[in-house]
Amino acid sequence: MKKIKRSALVIALLSISICGVSQDLNFSQFYELPLLRNPGLAGIFAGDFRLTASYRNQWESVTVPYRTMALGAEYKLPQSENANSSKVIGLQVTNDIAGDSKFSRTQVFPAGNIQLPLNFGNQTFLSLGFMGGPVLQKFDPGKLTFDDQFVNGTYSASNPTTDIFTKTSITYFDMAAGISISGLLDEQTKYYVGFGGFHLIQPKVAFLQQGDVLLNRKYVINAGIYAPTGMYNHFIIYADYFMQGAYKQAQGGFLFSHDLSGTGDENKTTSITLGGFYRWNDALIPVVKLDLNKLGIGVSYDINTSKLKTASQYRGGFEMTLTYKDLLSSRHPDPTGCPVVFFFLQYWQLHCLVDKLKINSSYHDQNKCKNSYKTILILSFN
Repeated sequence: MKKIKRSALVIALLSISICGVSQDLNFSQFYELPLLRNPGLAGIFAGDFRLTASYRNQWESVTVPYRTMALGAEYKLPQSENANSSKVIGLQVTNDIAGDSKFSRTQVFPAGNIQLPLNFGNQTFLSLGFMGGPVLQKFDPGKLTFDDQFVNGTYSASNPTTDIFTKTSITYFDMAAGISISGLLDEQTKYYVGFGGFHLIQPKVAFLQQGDVLLNRKYVINAGIYAPTGMYNHFIIYADYFMQGAYKQAQGGFLFSHDLSGTGDENKTTSITLGGFYRWNDALIPVVKLDLNKLGIGVSYDINTSKLKTASQYRGGFEMTLTYKDLLSSRHPDPTGCPVVFFFLQYWQLHCLVDKLKINSSYHDQNKCKNSYKTILILSFN
């Protein structure tokens, strides 16, 4: 009976630990995984679909490393010409493994989002998003050590423990929802703000049947601004604030991107992005990203500024993110296949080039030329 009680205590401590100070996984490149920020942010990108994969390795300098992986997908459903709304479906899969016991959680969350225009010009949108699905939570007792495995003060792996674990895995349902408003501050500056809630049904996460450990609800506020600073440069700001039980956290920062190819097209460019983020009382995060047409590769590293900075020697965690986004050819045929359109495109490209070579050519003139090029494309294509 004593052994059973001790095993129950171990399981209870495992359950409580996951509801401790930092309950939810968090990525330093959080802006690349919008569904984990707020389901209401799904679909706010240039393109028809986006795939994102992230890997994070944290605290290797202090203890058994915490490893977190995520895969996100967003797809904008086709809409009719007279439709007043657009729909986005998505999927968010995450897996994290922590500690000696290999405590892990695997989440598979389908998501849905609907975007509604708030004005006649379709420049401001209200998005409503939902996400939910099963969560598998488990640990491996074979990775733990117990006092009855020590013989004369020496640990022996061959000495079996008498501790009994009746349940080492559980599955529960979890759900999240959120809203966002996005639009234009001027002709080129984009913005969004959002509010969301996670663990809305507060699932039980204890391994014991009689356990009543509930996962606290988490509430988040999100914001982002995209602003061009020239023909081939742009500046982006991201910020989040969230509350979960007694735990509160803020994170935010900026990215500056330069188009190396000079196309000015988000989906057909080679660009380099540099930036930095700060997670309050936790980490300073430099970021480097390279975009190669439709593929983006981002790398970041957490410089630890928390109370563990001495023990960790300021070493936090490495993170890598791969992103792929594209336009579907069935919705956006290549207009250069038409000789008439191709002639107009070549003419306006030459015109823009001459404009940019003029000594008195201002950014406004260049941007006007770029917009004219797009107008010719649209008119010719129609």
